[in-house]
Amino acid sequence: MDTLTLWQLAALAAATALVGFSKTAVSGANTISLAVFAAVLPARESTGVLLPILIAGDVLAVLTYRRHAHWPTLLRLFPAVAVGVVAGALFMMWAGDAAVRTSIGAILIFMAGVTVWRRRTANAAEPAAEAGAPTPAERLKARSYGVLGGFTTMVANAGGPVMSLYLLSAGFRKLGFLGTSAWFFLIVNTSKVPFSVGLGLIDARSLLLDACLLLFVLPGAWIGRKCVDRINQRLFERLVIAATVLGGLQLLLNP
Repeated sequence: MDTLTLWQLAALAAATALVGFSKTAVSGANTISLAVFAAVLPARESTGVLLPILIAGDVLAVLTYRRHAHWPTLLRLFPAVAVGVVAGALFMMWAGDAAVRTSIGAILIFMAGVTVWRRRTANAAEPAAEAGAPTPAERLKARSYGVLGGFTTMVANAGGPVMSLYLLSAGFRKLGFLGTSAWFFLIVNTSKVPFSVGLGLIDARSLLLDACLLLFVLPGAWIGRKCVDRINQRLFERLVIAATVLGGLQLLLNP
């Protein structure tokens, strides 16, 4: 941490506040935070620094929207997510910083494309399915999104857009969307901690930096909660997509 400049610390603080904002307002917006952390810190280590910050944001989101989760959907997702997380952990065992940096850049650009597709298909989304036995097609969709979400969240903490697309395609309204997403990421991100410790991504140095940044999650979450009912979603998503693409290109072009 003693090698970081004041401007770098300020960028990390702003990215941390955006994590809190994304958890209580616009799920997936923290892809910008991911790009900032990977640009300021070594890309591989940045995932370990960011994980406790994400968990703090998840806790705040659960406290805010805990009553709105749809547990049948979560239970359908978790087995496939576990497969994706293990696959991501295996990838991280041999991937060096350049490989992780390139992977994060590619994932960010892919997620931006996913988000554009999500916005274009949003008007065609059906009402949320009633609780009951899922169809084979629903099970296949849950497994596909679950594996992709688990892999992207383990490698790059970038599972937000994948989950956003899945929940939107299932027809979730705003509160159900936020509540289900909050519980999903609290459970998944917490389960990633042993893997990150084992891979050396979380250690005493990363936790010291986390201790300096965690407080910035609170104002971001507070602003997100105040803005969630007023935010111009279309404009904000355009800004998120543009920033995500720029961040991904920066990582791809400067491995």
